[in-house]
Amino acid sequence: MALSMETQLQSIFEDVVVTFIFIYHLRMFMDTPEDERTKLISCLGAFRQYWGTLPQESHEQCVQWVVRFIHSQHSPKRISFLYDCLAMAVETSLLPPRMVCVALISSDNLEWERTQLWALTFKLIHKIIGGVDYKGVRDLLKTVLDKIQTIPTTVSSAIVQQLLAAREVVEYILDRNACLLPAYFAVTEIRKLYPEGQLSHWLLGSLISDFVDSFRPTARINSICGRCSLLPVVNNSGAICNSWKLDPTTLRFPLRGMLPFDKDLFEPQTGLLRYVLEQPYSREMVCNMLGLNKQHKQRCPVLEEQLVDLVVYAMERSETEEHFDADIGGTSQLLWQHLSSQLIFFVLFQFASFPHMVLSLHQKLAGRGLIKGRDHLMWVLLQFISGSIQKNALADFLPVMKLFDLLYPEKECIPVPDINKPQSTVSKRYWTYWIHLNRKAQNDNSKLQIPIPHSLKLHHEFLQQSLRNKTLGMSDYKIALLCNAYSTNSECFTLPMGVLVETIYGNGTMKINLPGTSCIASGSVTPLPMNLLDSLTVHAKMSLIHSIATRVIKLAHAKSSIALAPALVETYSRLLVYMEIESLGIKGFISQLLPNVFKSHAWGILHTLLEMFSYRMHHIQPHYRVQLLSHLHSLAAVPQTNQNQLHLCVESTALRLITALGSSEVQPQFTRFLNDPKTVLSAESEELNRALILTLARATHVTDFFTGSDSIHGTWCKDILQTIINFTPHNWASHTLSCFPAPLQAFFKQNNVPQESRFNLKKNVEEEYRKWKSMANENDIITHFSMQGSPPLFLCLLWKMLLETDHINQIGFRVLERIGARALVAHVRTFADFLVYEFSTSAGGQQLNKCIEILNDMVWKYNIVTLDRLILCLAMRSHEGNEAQVCYFIIQLLLLKPNDFRNRVNDFVKENAPEHWLQSDWHNKHMNYHKKYPEKLYFEGLADQVNPPMQLQPQYLPIYFGNVCLRFLPVFDIVIHRFLELLPVSKSLETLLDHLGGLYKFHDRPVTYLYNTLHYYERHLRDRTNLKRKLVHAIMSSLKDNRTPGWCLSETYLKFGMNPREDNVWIPDDTYYCKLIGRLLPSLTLVEPMAGKSPGPFPNCDWRFNEFPNPAAHALHVTCVELMALAVPGKDVGNALLNVVLKSQPLVPRENITAWMNAIGLVITALPEPYWIVLHDRIVSVISSPALTSETEWAGYPFALLDFTACHQSYSEMNCSYVLALAHAVWHHSSIGQLSLIPKFLSETLKPIVQTEFQLLYVYHLVGPFLQRFQQERTRCMLEIGVAFYEMLQAVDQHCQHLSYMDPICDFLYHIKYMYTGDSVKEQVEKIIMTLRPAMKLRLRFITHKTEMSSSAATGASASSAASSSSAAVTPQPPPSSLSSNVAAASPSSSSQHSHASM
Repeated sequence: MALSMETQLQSIFEDVVVTFIFIYHLRMFMDTPEDERTKLISCLGAFRQYWGTLPQESHEQCVQWVVRFIHSQHSPKRISFLYDCLAMAVETSLLPPRMVCVALISSDNLEWERTQLWALTFKLIHKIIGGVDYKGVRDLLKTVLDKIQTIPTTVSSAIVQQLLAAREVVEYILDRNACLLPAYFAVTEIRKLYPEGQLSHWLLGSLISDFVDSFRPTARINSICGRCSLLPVVNNSGAICNSWKLDPTTLRFPLRGMLPFDKDLFEPQTGLLRYVLEQPYSREMVCNMLGLNKQHKQRCPVLEEQLVDLVVYAMERSETEEHFDADIGGTSQLLWQHLSSQLIFFVLFQFASFPHMVLSLHQKLAGRGLIKGRDHLMWVLLQFISGSIQKNALADFLPVMKLFDLLYPEKECIPVPDINKPQSTVSKRYWTYWIHLNRKAQNDNSKLQIPIPHSLKLHHEFLQQSLRNKTLGMSDYKIALLCNAYSTNSECFTLPMGVLVETIYGNGTMKINLPGTSCIASGSVTPLPMNLLDSLTVHAKMSLIHSIATRVIKLAHAKSSIALAPALVETYSRLLVYMEIESLGIKGFISQLLPNVFKSHAWGILHTLLEMFSYRMHHIQPHYRVQLLSHLHSLAAVPQTNQNQLHLCVESTALRLITALGSSEVQPQFTRFLNDPKTVLSAESEELNRALILTLARATHVTDFFTGSDSIHGTWCKDILQTIINFTPHNWASHTLSCFPAPLQAFFKQNNVPQESRFNLKKNVEEEYRKWKSMANENDIITHFSMQGSPPLFLCLLWKMLLETDHINQIGFRVLERIGARALVAHVRTFADFLVYEFSTSAGGQQLNKCIEILNDMVWKYNIVTLDRLILCLAMRSHEGNEAQVCYFIIQLLLLKPNDFRNRVNDFVKENAPEHWLQSDWHNKHMNYHKKYPEKLYFEGLADQVNPPMQLQPQYLPIYFGNVCLRFLPVFDIVIHRFLELLPVSKSLETLLDHLGGLYKFHDRPVTYLYNTLHYYERHLRDRTNLKRKLVHAIMSSLKDNRTPGWCLSETYLKFGMNPREDNVWIPDDTYYCKLIGRLLPSLTLVEPMAGKSPGPFPNCDWRFNEFPNPAAHALHVTCVELMALAVPGKDVGNALLNVVLKSQPLVPRENITAWMNAIGLVITALPEPYWIVLHDRIVSVISSPALTSETEWAGYPFALLDFTACHQSYSEMNCSYVLALAHAVWHHSSIGQLSLIPKFLSETLKPIVQTEFQLLYVYHLVGPFLQRFQQERTRCMLEIGVAFYEMLQAVDQHCQHLSYMDPICDFLYHIKYMYTGDSVKEQVEKIIMTLRPAMKLRLRFITHKTEMSSSAATGASASSAASSSSAAVTPQPPPSSLSSNVAAASPSSSSQHSHASM
């Protein structure tokens, strides 16, 4: 029978013990250690033989038995001998060292009380651990540290010496010269065991803290200078990247690796979150920062806390505001409106808990005595309560009563406010809350009775009396009060809501005419004012908008011949601005109302909804806009929409949607449709697809998406472009193509489309014209020229008829009618090309005048084609050279030669204002304008001129807002861009701007358009300063009567920059740039809850109707526009901006330097490449400076000198640290496209000049913090940077005789490997590492997993290690229990635990 393993091992090791006794007694006769070694080997003979018979899976069990056997011995000498045997077994490769070490440390018998066993065990581990692989050493370190943790705080000093054997093992493992494992592994395990604020065990003394401190340089290399002071601009392109993400539970930055980062980086970034929350339209960014998903309901306590702090801040601001009055509001009124919207959103999606917030507010406001803003606070709470009290438990709302008692301590009755003022609805909010609460208790059959507070007695009586009055007028705010109070009580709510509804619907008897013929609408024309709508609670607003949407759908189903009342349409538009009712508002508009109306074929209402979207809506989220664009493209294919007015409206709306897409919106939105790009592209309209390509070119240029790339292959827009080419094949003129980003240029050169020659076009027109004149049968003529598939040349024929006979007969009219609106667009396109040919070959003089007259007659006299469609087609054609100039000449003639369009523009600009939300008489002005300049969209002029005249009564769809001027605006945007591309027509563009620039008064994004234009055409406008100034002046001066002074351009620029002085161009000085950045700064200020915020230099406004969503976005864009408008090269402007902080400037306070750097980073990254690329030159200058190239040592520790914050505070900063901090601020705000130039900058510019250790460390500090972002957004760049770092190290290694900072360099490279690159660059770096000096090669051997090194390196390492291990440092003594707290307080602290990649 086979013996068990235990039995056989027992037999073997009992023999070994007998041998030990024999050797021990005969030890005196042994001559040399070799003899003893021989005896030890002979003792292992039987074990060796037995080990060889064991299967692999039993080895571990065997070693564990051996260790248990040894630990069961009581004689220290016997244990020592057996340990010698184990050591010999390891030394002779019989036993694997890792298995032995693990078994020794894991033994239950290894306890600190058995001090001799403890000492002998760790001495053996110390002896054999050098043979353990580096991952095994890491695991052993963790186990050893855990064992040491079992030693109590107080032990006898007599046993400390034996216990120190464990410390010596740890010291040996951490010895960088011994290099048993990457030090990076060691610090990771240490930081897991001893997180932030936790001291290491007393036995280890300062060993652990010193080792962790040695990683502070590595942590700093991976840290952005002044990161906690950097703030984004909400809704700016840089704000949607990964730079601003925070941990949703701690609000800390998501730092990579277990490094001892500076303390401020571990702090919760409450200020950053509060700053973002305070910005209007920031909720999407907040969700992005915290990783909140609307589909997954999850409470976020840190967000809740910041919302509460923001409310408290608003209370303080109301208290300190000089002109704050509860009846008239103040500048904080906008903040309260915004807070209301934020609270509803975050509570509605359950990211914040309403009762928790109210209790927290009570706690933070208790004893503060803040009462001026109490009405506004209760109003904010009522907004949520009114809309949610029916769906939630009564208990959720009871904490508000506690808050009321705190804020309204009055014992006497609070007087009833003046109901003629909108703030009266704010002042009555708590009484309204009381009504809702009692109604809820009544509905729930709750026994809870909430008595009316005595202070509200007068309010109660007033409301009861108002409710009894059945005749309610619109002259005061009584209706709003009643709607708010009884929105959850259907019996009482019907009366006031009915009055509101009837006011905007009309009473059903009065009718009014709308523009065009046969278009009648309900008679109510005065919309509900914004003050009244603002006074309604969310629930009341929801009821009103629901009522409107339901009525519109009902009328659509009924196919009513009476159009919607103008008051209803305008009021509905105003209600859609409220983000807090998004689900019933814009979401319902896009996903329910539009499809229902379309399904009912209610084309008049559809036209109305598209007009609303074009002229009345603000801050619509991009996914809704792209969804509507998709709807419009599918709508365009429906036969019923093939009528002139509706087709024009659909195309105009689509054009507005495409051109209005923000540069940072294009990629995120269109990547949603990559599986089916057809849905967002037009199958027929070449103009719309061309507009999309222009938008694509602008967006990729402004966001630097294609920077560093030469091909479109593999990018998100390849399929989109290919689909466009398949749908509408076309080419681009060379002057337009030259402005495209290089990959787009390459795509269109590869996909060149053959074009019909002008000669063939002329020939075909002549041929068709001969047919026209020769055919006699009227039906045959109509059929031939209107037939689908026939050449789209009929407008060319009409042109020739007018040119030769000055007359078009009735058949021509019938052909136009038969062709239809959709097919006619192709005829306009061909006509545009034909016109260019005709004008190019014109003899000039009288013939040219005749051509111009006929063309204008076709537009204004015969109404054959609308001006905006014809101009759009002309502007989108791809003519070259002289023909392009002729095309633009025709555009200029059409717009300026006759007075028709100029008169329309001048009168419209003079008689109207763009602030539609403040107007009550828009409809009257609109009708007066259309009576003076009627729109004729059905060839009415031609019908009147034919012989005999035809009597037309076309059924017009209702027009509430539009006219030819407003329709022309997006076309004008395109025209200006086309003129900018062609140098010879610059003067013509100036003339156009002089006569038509006033239209930009009605542009919904004038500053954004100017910003995009100056940015995209920077290269074309670089030397055309007069044209640049003219463009800025034309657009800005159009708005001067509707904006408060100082809203956009600075006083200095208006004084000096707007004056054309060719002989003496104004060159701004440093003071100008400092003031300009200083003007931006208040918009980017982090507000502490207890501090006030001084008003910024930009006038405040209602951001709901502004071009920009918040003050910072406005300030950034107007600053960039002004800088690009300067008659100064971009390189000089960029350097001047950098000098604002790099030079000593009296206007830049030292204590606020990082805020200035933040502002400069935001501005310079929002400018074209020539402006920000100068930073690279500054970096090269610093790296080439004597401070970094000199062989002499710095005056201090280099890592301290590169710590900008500490140096700045101690007035010891150097230029290199300033440039480092500024570069970090700039790159932190950069788009990934801008950052993607860094790999090329490293390899081509910096690598050749980096030769010293200081230069290398500077480059690592510079780029290291951005590896995380490269990994997340552009991995290819990260890998290129990783290789460049090694190549630079190789150059430094070869150039420098001595390296002083090998350890921090190697620690950083290990950090890159384990946090970012893994083995992706192993092949490249392996070759480089093998060329490095032995000491460096030894430290980096784990990166390549190769252990080959020179024998001298190994010998040197062993000698150094032995010396290190044997050197007797100050022996740490166990502190007495009474002193333990003092020791803890005096020891250096570590940093907190963070997640890291598994190793």
